[in-house]
Amino acid sequence: MKIAVVDDNATNLMIIEKILRKAGYNRLVLLSSAKELYQYLQFDAPKSAEVPLDLILMDLMMPEIDGMEACQTILSNERFYDLPIIFVTAVGDSNQMAKAMDAGALDYVMKPINKIELLARIRSVLRLKYEKDLRKEHNRRIQNDLELAKQVQRSMLIGPFQEGNVKISAVYKPTYELAGDLYAWYPISPNRYGVILLDVMGHGISSSLVSMYIYSALKDTITGKGDPVDVIKELNRRMNQLQMPDSLINYYFTAIYFVLDTEKQSIEYVNAGHPAGIAIVDDEVKLLTEGSCALGFFENIEVTKCIIPYKQEARILLFTDGLSEWLEEEHEDAISKLISSLQDQDNDNPETLLHHLLPSSELLNGHKDDMCLVMMTTHA
Repeated sequence: MKIAVVDDNATNLMIIEKILRKAGYNRLVLLSSAKELYQYLQFDAPKSAEVPLDLILMDLMMPEIDGMEACQTILSNERFYDLPIIFVTAVGDSNQMAKAMDAGALDYVMKPINKIELLARIRSVLRLKYEKDLRKEHNRRIQNDLELAKQVQRSMLIGPFQEGNVKISAVYKPTYELAGDLYAWYPISPNRYGVILLDVMGHGISSSLVSMYIYSALKDTITGKGDPVDVIKELNRRMNQLQMPDSLINYYFTAIYFVLDTEKQSIEYVNAGHPAGIAIVDDEVKLLTEGSCALGFFENIEVTKCIIPYKQEARILLFTDGLSEWLEEEHEDAISKLISSLQDQDNDNPETLLHHLLPSSELLNGHKDDMCLVMMTTHA
């Protein structure tokens, strides 16, 4: 515990030093001006440098730089924004003391100094500092855990896939460090590929944990069952296993899952309560709307599979509601905007398409919800 005592009066310094040492505070720094305090704190040190003091006892009325200005200067520095300061002053004007407290000091002691009062106020301020330090350490640990969770979640995201005439890729723009959007694609058998995009209710830690839970079952479900109806029913069963009878919140997710069969030249899909995907098949536009309700609401659900044949080529765009809701705010018909952009042959990957739809500033910091796009193209 290191305490700095700042006063231009040597007698006051001696009195306070004597009181503090007798009370067991032996790590003291005695300074006669704010300039000396600035030098001791080393304002030009890097942000990560250790703060050299735990508490400052500072006279309010000092020449050149008074205590109020010094307090504001110190607390405006990012390294010292929560460094506790107690004013020691002979000023009895309540308005002046109010201004001094507004400058950021946590407390004040009036001169002539009452030993019992001074030590009580020091103990009170140090307790507050201890609680703040505990909270900072707690927040630091949470931030480290979040960073690890973010890395784990990012590691789940599959990279672009290309095999023969089949090309699949995605773009992911989360609003928060962690999000509930998830996509994946897996070869099921020769000439058959399963592709899914899902969106878990909510944002942040809870939705990301649910998405990771779903991810743990995704590959085995898709490669093992393959058929859209069976996959959606299995994911619904898994989601219901997660629900707690006494929980006030029941989590659910929406999804679109389709199987591309390049030998049969067909696309079989189920839409489970998700925004309609868009398929351009041999220049004909189709909306992927058929399927089921969102997953996790009911133990047993009715699932309808839809089959779309193609002859020459197919292009499919899946997206989460973060994109469609933003487009609805900016355009009268979001689906028409998406279709026209998808029909542009220059927009042959989701990153290009997203930049075409949204201004760059929106991609960086303006969107209100997670945005995820998955695009698949194939031709005979």
